[in-house]
Amino acid sequence: MTSTGLYLRLLKYVAPYRRVFALALAGMMIVAATEPALPALLKPLLDGTFVEKDEAIMRWMPLVIVGLFVVRGLAEYTAHYSITWVGNKVVMDLRNAMFKKLLELPTPYYDNHPTGNLISKLTFDVAQVTTAATSVLTVIFKDALSIAGLLAWMLWLNWKLTLLALVMTPMIVGVVRMVSIRLRNSSRAVQAAMGDVTQVLQEAIEGHKVVKLFGGQRYEATRFAEQINRMRRFVMKQTAAAAASVPIVQFVAALALAGIIYFATQQSHADQITIGGFISFITAMLMLTAPLKRITSVNEPLQRGLAAAESVFELIDQPGEPDPGAAVIARARGEIRFEDVSFAYGDAERLALEHINLTVAPGETVALVGASGSGKTTLANLVPRFYHPTRGRITLDGCDLEDLRLASLRANIALVSQDVVLFNDTVAANIAYGVMNGASEADITAAAEAAHAMEFIRHLPQGLKTLVGENGAKLSGGQRQRLAIARALLKNAPVLILDEATSALDSESERHVQAALEALMQGRTTIVIAHRLSTIEKADRIVVLDKGRIAEIGGHRELLERGGIYAKLYRIQFELGAQSLAPSPNARTY
Repeated sequence: MTSTGLYLRLLKYVAPYRRVFALALAGMMIVAATEPALPALLKPLLDGTFVEKDEAIMRWMPLVIVGLFVVRGLAEYTAHYSITWVGNKVVMDLRNAMFKKLLELPTPYYDNHPTGNLISKLTFDVAQVTTAATSVLTVIFKDALSIAGLLAWMLWLNWKLTLLALVMTPMIVGVVRMVSIRLRNSSRAVQAAMGDVTQVLQEAIEGHKVVKLFGGQRYEATRFAEQINRMRRFVMKQTAAAAASVPIVQFVAALALAGIIYFATQQSHADQITIGGFISFITAMLMLTAPLKRITSVNEPLQRGLAAAESVFELIDQPGEPDPGAAVIARARGEIRFEDVSFAYGDAERLALEHINLTVAPGETVALVGASGSGKTTLANLVPRFYHPTRGRITLDGCDLEDLRLASLRANIALVSQDVVLFNDTVAANIAYGVMNGASEADITAAAEAAHAMEFIRHLPQGLKTLVGENGAKLSGGQRQRLAIARALLKNAPVLILDEATSALDSESERHVQAALEALMQGRTTIVIAHRLSTIEKADRIVVLDKGRIAEIGGHRELLERGGIYAKLYRIQFELGAQSLAPSPNARTY
């Protein structure tokens, strides 16, 4: 998108606040109108007071000057407050639009974009955009009017000297154009570097335990130092380009000023200009340098803002999660069919799933097992349409998932995974999350009881109203898992996906979680992903995946008797478990 197109799009976010923005512009117009008033007052003040000795001018001129600055001060305050108010509103609207887009983006987008870069867009980039959308515009508007007024007064006083002053204009324009390109490029680099800094920072904070335990402090400090130094270099390139433009412009203006003073002295000898007229002209010309400096300096934040606008609108313009379906299922029976389903991630040549044909009956529990990378989680992720099959189709109660509205499909699915996601809110809010937000306390308590969670919730400082901390930091792994199960119980969806829901738990926590899961699975179509085969012996059927294909299907005993992949995996786990339980011959007893 061109710079003009970007700027016009930015102004659309200012449009809803046009009345306040108009008030700001009105204040700026008054400030700009008073700019040439001071040099205009100098001519009658000097000529009338010191040359003509006019008593009326001597009496009223101080009051006029005071009044002029009172009006100017009120107008400047109004303009500054109004434009800041509009700017903050634009920031808020852009951040809301970006956050809403983040909630709509498909899962593959998050796979390909680091979290730190996305956070940087919402925090750093959007703040740069606001300067371009409001502050830059007002500076240009106010200073353009001031320059026009001062030039008009100078032309009226002495058109010859004014034309001489205007000689510097083409040179200034040339300097600004050369600097613009460098500023835009360096601004893009600064924004990208800021995203990398945020990413390193986020990883170090989230993984602080691993960093400490494995002695990674020096490594992380080096990574962070490299990134902030890289950003510093880009900022300095940006600063160098911006700083060079101002003294060059001022040097050109100084050359013009020297020439004007020379020619003014020649006119004074010929009695073509009075003392008051000359001082008024020089004052107006000197006052021109401030708005000229601001207008030439405004190019830096403008280019920085336009580069940030590219980043912001790149996110806002991302297509949301496709939802072409129109069919709605109130409450599904729970029959799921995979019909010759194949799937590949992005442009990967290797298929993660290949020719999957599987039917899961309503209320049936099907376990997916296999080595890491065999496609278990990928297959489960296709059911809620986090990803779309490359070939084939998946149906729910005979209806193609692609023909279903996303909201309808996902309303019929609950998920409990090993990576429990909790929000920094109360226990009750985490159980009654999203569409269940209006659930009664009785329903929340019943779900927590069924999930074996109330026994620890009762001992929390404020019970259901206790804050759980960032991602449940104040709770143990088993407690977080039971809250996730309570959330799924409260949703009461007919289709349930369990992704390693009992992994990494101690025996006591696993006992509670397993009992809660059994209550949750009652009467629901359940797809269980498990590495620990002992947890899925009661499944109606076990599907063994190998390199993206279905290798075996059957019950626990049936698959053991076959002596295939499942039997081999089970034997390995059984032997490892026996070894871990057997005492070492060299072990000491305490």
